[in-house]
Amino acid sequence: MSQPYQPYDPHDAETRPTALPAHSRIGAIIAHLSAPIAALLSAGSLSLLGPLIVWLVQKNDPFARRAAAGAFNFNLSFWLLYLLSWVLIFTVVGALIGVPLMIVLFVVSAWCHIKGAIRAADDRPYDYPFQIRVLS
Repeated sequence: MSQPYQPYDPHDAETRPTALPAHSRIGAIIAHLSAPIAALLSAGSLSLLGPLIVWLVQKNDPFARRAAAGAFNFNLSFWLLYLLSWVLIFTVVGALIGVPLMIVLFVVSAWCHIKGAIRAADDRPYDYPFQIRVLS
């Protein structure tokens, strides 16, 4: 006799990927959130430090390392864009571009870091846009 038809269940235990270890998930979340926290505490000057520390400490954990490298690379590119906006602000004509650019950079940066942390909490990787790939 044939087996009765069973519909495909994507949440079936056999098809569900195994969960990441807690230290991996926590390391990735810290990597994503350390940059905006450090940026707020240091007026933007230390936003690269948090992801770099996580990258150095979690080098042997592929999930946390990837998250930290992405956060560092993203912050490096945005740090350079913030620098450009400050240069524009100090010029009279460029202030009309520099101030809105800073606001857009802040909103996009906050959105990307929060989205990365949410995905890391859900055991999913996040690829930041606008990266200058220095770390991998």
